Amino acid sequence: MADLATVELGLDTFGDVTHDDAGEPVTHAQTIRNVVDQAVLADEVGLSFFGVGEHHRREFAISSPEIVLAAAAARTSRIHLGTAVTVLSSDDPVRVFERFATLDAVSHGRAEVILGRGSFIESFPLFGYDLRDYETLFDEKLDLFSQLLEEKPVTWQGTLRAPLQEADVFPKTENGLRAWVGVGGTPESVVRAARYGYGLMLAIIGGPAERFRPFADLYRRSLATFDKPHLPIGVHSPGHIAATDQEAWEEAYDGFAAMNNTIGRERGWPPYSRMRFQRDVGPEGALYVGSPETVARKIVDTVKSLGVQRFDMKFSTGTLSHERLMNSIELYGTRVAPLVRDMLS
Repeated sequence: MADLATVELGLDTFGDVTHDDAGEPVTHAQTIRNVVDQAVLADEVGLSFFGVGEHHRREFAISSPEIVLAAAAARTSRIHLGTAVTVLSSDDPVRVFERFATLDAVSHGRAEVILGRGSFIESFPLFGYDLRDYETLFDEKLDLFSQLLEEKPVTWQGTLRAPLQEADVFPKTENGLRAWVGVGGTPESVVRAARYGYGLMLAIIGGPAERFRPFADLYRRSLATFDKPHLPIGVHSPGHIAATDQEAWEEAYDGFAAMNNTIGRERGWPPYSRMRFQRDVGPEGALYVGSPETVARKIVDTVKSLGVQRFDMKFSTGTLSHERLMNSIELYGTRVAPLVRDMLS
């Protein structure tokens, strides 16, 4: 089991475009301003991390997460700020490092980057990348980023990007940059994260967390094989909190259904249903939706099962309103976090 002192509770959002009281979607601009307010509240209630996803489609407002995080950095003082995830495959590793080193400076060392291939592919054609190079792009760019993290002149050559010769990248950080790789659940991705020395962030969005235990164990064995130091494992899963289970379910369902059906139409999924939702919020599902007591117990079960050092709840899903998201954040920090600490102790 993860040591109590190392277990962090964080939040993630993709900047989902929410609805107002009249049931109408708010603007992308207002959604972004709301996300900054959400980060401020997360800091006020003592949470450890606030992550912002990168997307390039209508349902999500945030395509430049570092700018949003910099705005949050100016209004917060303790909480760590990062991405969930940065789509490294369709970005340039040098520019990613420069942006996060800058965020680290303005936040006084609170920046983190979670790198991934992304579960959406819109950024590839948008930025001129060929999806046939999907695997190679991530492999090569992750390798380059790993060298950039050492903050020394880099000599590097791949097949899909111009080589570098003794290239020095600025600004430098004061204490290094904390970096993770987001993994959806393939052994190859787990081993790759260990090989390059990144923290492992498991995206668990379906089924019981217990089924990811082989990946957590594989990561720890791989770190030892590659002679790497102990590195953290985290979990990212969707959730929502209200005063009671029933209230949380009623508030969350429409948003979860809207997002699942929107993406499902593109990917051939069956329509979302109440039966599916109730299964997902149950003990064997991946949704942490319910009262503070229910959500805390489920988080503790996950921490104990996988031995993780951080749990990040993806608190925004679909059309769920800003007001309800703010209430969920407050309950997460003031009620769930103390319960989790008590249960683990």
